[in-house]
Amino acid sequence: MADGKDLRSKSMDPAVREMIGKAATLEIKTVWDRYEAMQPQCGFGDAGLCCRHCLQGPCRIDPFGEGPSEGICGATADTMVARGLDRAIAAGTAAHSGHAKHLAHTLLKVAKGQTGAYSIKEPEKLRAVATRMSIPVEGRPDNDIALDLANAALADFHQKDTPVLWAATVVNPQRAKVLTDLGLVPEGIDHEISEIMHRTLYGVDADPVNLLLGGMRCAVADLAGCYMATDLADILFGIPKPRVTEANLGTLKKGAVNIALHGHNPLLSDILVTRADSRNEAAIAAGASGINIVGICCTGNEIMMRHGIPACTHSVSQEMAIVTGALDAMVVDYQCIMPSVASVAECMGTTLITTMEIGKIPGATHIPFTEETAEEKADEIFDIAIANFRRRKNKSVDIPNIKTPVVAGFSVETIIAALSKLDAKEPLKPLVDNIVAGNIRGVCLFAGCNNVKVPQDSNFIVMARKLLKANVLVLATGCGAGALMRHGFMDPANTDQLCGDGLRAVLRAVGEANGLGGPLPPVLHMGSCVDNSRAVALTVAVANYLGVDTDKLPVVASAAEAVSEKAVSIGAYAVAAGLPTHVGVMLPVLGGPLVTQVLTETVKGLTGGYFIVDLDPESAADKLLAAIDERRAGLGLQLPPVSQTTGAR
Repeated sequence: MADGKDLRSKSMDPAVREMIGKAATLEIKTVWDRYEAMQPQCGFGDAGLCCRHCLQGPCRIDPFGEGPSEGICGATADTMVARGLDRAIAAGTAAHSGHAKHLAHTLLKVAKGQTGAYSIKEPEKLRAVATRMSIPVEGRPDNDIALDLANAALADFHQKDTPVLWAATVVNPQRAKVLTDLGLVPEGIDHEISEIMHRTLYGVDADPVNLLLGGMRCAVADLAGCYMATDLADILFGIPKPRVTEANLGTLKKGAVNIALHGHNPLLSDILVTRADSRNEAAIAAGASGINIVGICCTGNEIMMRHGIPACTHSVSQEMAIVTGALDAMVVDYQCIMPSVASVAECMGTTLITTMEIGKIPGATHIPFTEETAEEKADEIFDIAIANFRRRKNKSVDIPNIKTPVVAGFSVETIIAALSKLDAKEPLKPLVDNIVAGNIRGVCLFAGCNNVKVPQDSNFIVMARKLLKANVLVLATGCGAGALMRHGFMDPANTDQLCGDGLRAVLRAVGEANGLGGPLPPVLHMGSCVDNSRAVALTVAVANYLGVDTDKLPVVASAAEAVSEKAVSIGAYAVAAGLPTHVGVMLPVLGGPLVTQVLTETVKGLTGGYFIVDLDPESAADKLLAAIDERRAGLGLQLPPVSQTTGAR
């Protein structure tokens, strides 16, 4: 078994480290074992200097000038890395927009009365979104509005004469002009994905700058897909409101039927959560205390922020939930699910259940999900989990006694409602006034995943500590939110300890004004990966309040441990929105000097945003603080004292 120091190099989470040790004892291979077996990794691939986009390859270019300087077709290093980056953006956009399209089809079925399992939970949001889309709402029934909205959503996927509505209507007017002038307004979400695949084909676009512009337009289509998914989920399942819950492996219960919901789509998971109480009697009859549902990754975020369901674990540590031996079923939909969970589940007696036709895994039990059969399939899943509990109820399990209090679910609507307790007429005024006064130095969104190349959560922890002490308001989504919640950053009891004086005072004032008897948590949980759109919405609202473009605001973003292509597309649309955007792992573009210069420098003169690639979290935090201070200076706002320019107190 690995010693404690070695385990710390794998994860900062003590619960995860405990399960890594158990896996080693049982000789169960985990993601960390597979990573070690893959060493040394290809340096050409790391820099983006390999290409297999045609059957003459694979080709690779020597970054040191001692080998080939172009591919067989003549593609240069910059062409190679630009094509690779574009394809990653297209894949991320396809994932987020596929999620959105699924919800659009569900809304269409609800509007047509074709499914009884779902309904419109937020008619006011339905009307607000429809109004933004110029769909008439006055005097019309909800289902008629929903029908028009669903059709408008589906129309946004195809090339058309008008821009993608979920892109053109969600940014401020100044940003819309910037995107229009640069040719970055998408004509159709699916169209942009298809065009990227065409232009990166053998023998098509070889101009690195032109390729990057195409990729950026596809990234704006990704923003549209994310925004659409958030809007439609809120309409169907409810606008998130703050929920008091818990996170980490200690949320599993030895005597309960434990079911983990993993993936990204709330359609089946929401039904499972709402039907769980009706199946408790069957679980108790099997000798259990009841049914205990926990979340993993962004499906976990979805059910946490709407139902208060605890988060078991996130991203790179998903196998560890099974290694406890306490998990009776892991139910997955799509995205970020490691195929390895099937073999770990087989070892531990857990049933892995796939539910989507595009997301099957060898060794899993497949239960096909449709909206029309959602409740029936949910009951089938409960039956499997309860049967598994009967088999394991007298066996030993190893659940780490580690869990952390969490307050989650800060939608834009919730944040504005909380601020309205300070100023009912202009709820954004207290936020802006505190930014102007310097109590809030700026805002940082943490997004993205965990990456096995980084000790799990370490980049998030180091950067969040430094930014909070420097009075930066921190928002978080996805598995970045998961990393921070498992280490106490979403527990209001830690606000005084983690935050600088100015931010601490603001969080306390807002919390007490809302009857909490104390502060808001240090980091505000905004939801799943697609819910990065909420951070964009808040940024746009502040920009509109001030009458400036989003690239003028002291707002930054960080994917501190990025892994998925979805993180690449999110980062690209953050740059398109004008935000300095940090990536904490090596991007496979650094082998292209022109591409690197465009992404980290030149694009700043076009969109105002740019990438910061820095693998050192301390240095990365300093760069984000410098970017925030540059924006403050541009707005004529006071800068922090010299002693605080790098977060020092």
